[in-house]
Amino acid sequence: MLDIKYIKENPDEVIARLAKKGKDAKAEIEQILALDGERRALIAETEAIKAEQNKTNKLIPVYKKEGKDVAPIFAQMKELSAKTKAIDERLKEVDVQLTSVMLGLPNLPDEDLLPGGKENNEPLRYYGEPKVFDFEPKNHVDLCTSLGLIDYDRGTKLSGSGFWIYRGMGARLEWALLNYFIDTHLSDGYELILPPHMLEYECGVTAGQFPKFADEVYKIENPTDNRSRYMLPTAEAALASLYRNEILTEADLPKKLVSYTPCFRREAGSYRSDERGMVRGHQFNKVEMFQYTLPEKSDEAFDELVMKAENLVKGLGFHFRTVKLAAEDCSASMARTYDIEINIPSMNGYKEVSSVSNARDYQARRGMIRVKREATGKTEFVHTLNGSGLATSRILPALVEQNQLADGSVVVPEVLRKYLGVDIIKK
Repeated sequence: MLDIKYIKENPDEVIARLAKKGKDAKAEIEQILALDGERRALIAETEAIKAEQNKTNKLIPVYKKEGKDVAPIFAQMKELSAKTKAIDERLKEVDVQLTSVMLGLPNLPDEDLLPGGKENNEPLRYYGEPKVFDFEPKNHVDLCTSLGLIDYDRGTKLSGSGFWIYRGMGARLEWALLNYFIDTHLSDGYELILPPHMLEYECGVTAGQFPKFADEVYKIENPTDNRSRYMLPTAEAALASLYRNEILTEADLPKKLVSYTPCFRREAGSYRSDERGMVRGHQFNKVEMFQYTLPEKSDEAFDELVMKAENLVKGLGFHFRTVKLAAEDCSASMARTYDIEINIPSMNGYKEVSSVSNARDYQARRGMIRVKREATGKTEFVHTLNGSGLATSRILPALVEQNQLADGSVVVPEVLRKYLGVDIIKK
């Protein structure tokens, strides 16, 4: 959520910065200013009535002492009470409207981001060289099928399109990747979190996914009560609410967390021809990095998360690039995002395997997550950041394609061999 004080002081700037994200927010900003103005006027009117009530109430004992009729005073008090009730009801309506509009606004993009979408994304650096084969390489679907790593047909039979089954060495390879990621994060001092996979609605609000993107998740209705839950689309949705409605101390920060979860997403539209197999699905595994930081440490934390994601991909021996996203390509909740993109040869291009993002105080405002300053005793909102560390559904396709041999076998990256006990995966 944006700072309403900042909106009131800089409405034109807020409109201009949100326009960089492709959002025409002029109407919403005008509505926010109008509702805030009405809210303040209603509060002032309520305070004036209460002052009049207090003044009138003091007349009752005076009138009684002097033997005057107090009926007019009680009538006036009843009238003032009715006015207060009407104002309070309108104030509640205004608060609901104001909160709804505020929750619908995306985060402000950082000022150095280019406007627009993918066409303005900026590659910052490249690592390694694209794989060159002296034979006709296979795509990952054929490789995984011939080696018995993935069972696509039975995955579809169990759950429909967009699902698959890891089998045998494929399941072990997937688990090896997850262990490699987690072990690396633990050695860097991150705390491992295993959150629930079903979350309540407020988690989506805090993360910035709801209400706007509520239709993109799998919802679960509980027949025993009226609470609905949803399957988490990423561990970020849980981790962003871990300290919701809490006040942390400076000594508590930074909080460096890492979490493994399966992720569940309703992928809209049909798959492109180059996104066969497991590149885009409804369920996939991901290890997520998350940090709570002091505002002044936010940029430092962002650089750390980018470096960690890059190092994981380097450790697997992949050629990749790091891309600074333009404002419109950043998600609604984020002020800044860098993508780590790897080359999957059969797709003739790069695919994102990690997004590292800084939400600034946007999520913290939605979740009322604050830090108490030691020097002043005042509270302010923390900053939250997240990064994939990593998702496997594109790592595994890249791994088998880039490391394939002419006979259809696949070389196991050195960092994974201790988990698998083999150097080469063969038929």
